[in-house]
Amino acid sequence: MKKLIVAVAAAGLFSLAACGEKSANENASENTAAVLENTAENLEAAADNATTAGAENALENASANAAAGAEAADEAGDDNVAVNASQANAAAAAAK
Repeated sequence: MKKLIVAVAAAGLFSLAACGEKSANENASENTAAVLENTAENLEAAADNATTAGAENALENASANAAAGAEAADEAGDDNVAVNASQANAAAAAAK
């Protein structure tokens, strides 16, 4: 009985794995994009609370760079390519 349960459980796991789940690369790209989007939002909030115009501008620029990096990570995920945050930021800087 134990062997039957293990076999059924294994078959169930294999069927779940074959359901068209995203690849690890796509998941990594989406996670990178999500982190960069959150970073952009946090930087924008910090810019809103900045005490000087220079600090506000610097934070808004950093926020825009993070948002562009998030977009680059999303696009890389669409192409099924894994990226990390530094690659996404480099792509965003090159796009400017």
